[in-house]
Amino acid sequence: MLIGYARPLHNDLNCEQQIKILTTNQCGKLFLENHASAKRRIELDKMITALNQKDKVTICKLYAIADSTHHLVEVITAIHEKGAFLHSVKEDIDTSNHGGYSLEFIVKQLANFQSDLISEKTRKGIYKAKQKGISTGRPRKPDANVQKAILMYESKKYTLQEIRNETGISKSTLYRYLET
Repeated sequence: MLIGYARPLHNDLNCEQQIKILTTNQCGKLFLENHASAKRRIELDKMITALNQKDKVTICKLYAIADSTHHLVEVITAIHEKGAFLHSVKEDIDTSNHGGYSLEFIVKQLANFQSDLISEKTRKGIYKAKQKGISTGRPRKPDANVQKAILMYESKKYTLQEIRNETGISKSTLYRYLET
């Protein structure tokens, strides 16, 4: 049996994109998490418990089923112990394919997985910060210092080093403000 698994991701909070991919891949049964939490994977646990020999679990990408490389190994091991297989659409991994994979292919997919982990966690953090009203990115220089630096520059009486020493505004920051 083809079984699909999805959980909310930052760019697919309702799993709509994942469901579309899973149904396109002819999954007969879907297990959908209601939340993105790594700690409470109720549907993942139900799915693994319900697996039978020769079942194939289809996911859109490795990050949908695991939150770390260690967790991915645990999930793949649990699926394998049930005599089932894993198919990841994005990474084009299908453990039912007995042709095997080259070390280069496996390492490349693990690197992509690690990149997905970092990207997803960064997006989540930025989203949470914005929800709390916290601005993200590099802090802007106080406007008073920038204005003072611009006035000093335009007076042509000061060198760039003197402007920097007086205001704390670097040459590149000053030029960036002058362009706008």
